[in-house]
Amino acid sequence: MESFSRISIDQAHDFITESNPIILDVRDSRAYAAAAITGAINLSNDNIQQFLADTARDQPLLVYCYHGNASQNAAQFLIEQGFDQVM
Repeated sequence: MESFSRISIDQAHDFITESNPIILDVRDSRAYAAAAITGAINLSNDNIQQFLADTARDQPLLVYCYHGNASQNAAQFLIEQGFDQVM
């Protein structure tokens, strides 16, 4: 089974610049509203099914949260749903 890649902040910056990924913020809505990466989508249980239905599996994804724990779980889930490139 494929796996996601854990990357540093510098690598994330390069990935955003080079690959134009969909950026997914998996923090709670209050944290997202307070500060999020420009253009990030606040991915939650409320919108995950729509995201899966609307998003091409070859679109690169960058997933982030507070400390990397929730984003790690979300990234693995997205790999299991058939996404090719998840960071």
